[in-house]
Amino acid sequence: MTNEDLVFLKKINDFAEKELGDIDPQKTHVSEQLERLRPIMQELAMEYKMNVEDVFIRYMDLASEANAAADAEFRSKYGEDDVMDLPIN
Repeated sequence: MTNEDLVFLKKINDFAEKELGDIDPQKTHVSEQLERLRPIMQELAMEYKMNVEDVFIRYMDLASEANAAADAEFRSKYGEDDVMDLPIN
């Protein structure tokens, strides 16, 4: 991931944290979540001279890449087991 990609992803994630921090993603329709993210998507579309749809696609690609990297880092640190051996109290 390039530095530009990291900046792009951080802008959306920071906005989402502020804008969506008070909602339950399990109970809120995806369409409503996307509507609340529209302002940052439009801002980035103008900044990067892209369509809003392309901003969304790029965001989803970068978020997937970041999640895969975080998962790989976690697995390298804690092992490949899907379930950690934690005591149940």
